[in-house]
Amino acid sequence: MNIAVCIKQVPDTETKVKISDDKKSIAEGDINFILNPYDEFGVEEALKLADGGEVTIISLGPDRVTSAIRSALAMGAHKAIHIKSDAVPADPGATADALVAVLKEGNYDLIFTGKQAIDDDHTQMASLLGEKLGIPAVNVVVKLEVSGGKVRAEREIEGAHEVVECPTPCVISAQRGLNEPRYASLKGIMAAKKIQIEAKDVNPGPNQLQIVEYNYPPQKSAGKIVGDSADAVPELIRLLNEEAKVI
Repeated sequence: MNIAVCIKQVPDTETKVKISDDKKSIAEGDINFILNPYDEFGVEEALKLADGGEVTIISLGPDRVTSAIRSALAMGAHKAIHIKSDAVPADPGATADALVAVLKEGNYDLIFTGKQAIDDDHTQMASLLGEKLGIPAVNVVVKLEVSGGKVRAEREIEGAHEVVECPTPCVISAQRGLNEPRYASLKGIMAAKKIQIEAKDVNPGPNQLQIVEYNYPPQKSAGKIVGDSADAVPELIRLLNEEAKVI
């Protein structure tokens, strides 16, 4: 099968994020960037399904995103395309337009994304790609079977799982539980360094979403200790009722 995986580079969850002086972006100087964890599930599933075919990694952004691309290649992907851009658009629709321009050239049987990116949490990319490509899109998939040009996918919905079927080509967004992503071996890391990443210049679509301002969460007030024995229970109940107003 010919499979594409659209990935995003995101800040490591352990990185302390700082807001830039203009409050419209984050300061990238001290940030450790990684491959979006949900995208790893997409890469792993693509590798399992390729069956002698090719897995192509596609990502949009500045030069730094090549490190995330190399991470996916080290897992075992065969090819990679870097859509060069000074920055990742704030509007996922603009990103989708650039990805679609490249995806249309590849004649892919399946296109994977992660369920969401852990930085902006838009959770829209699979649906946007499906709509713009005119093919089915199935989100939050936790089990997938592909046979005879058809996909049978089990996806999470509130309080239950839903099973849907659709023809290929289609877009699948991978949820945690779909698989267990492999660790990149030393051999895979060394092989990834030798793969030529194809660079493409594609103008993203119009940016219809603007960041007005980033702000830090408000500081939490200090906690209060009312006692360390059963004698403190009446006072605790009074405070929960009169001050916290939760009972």
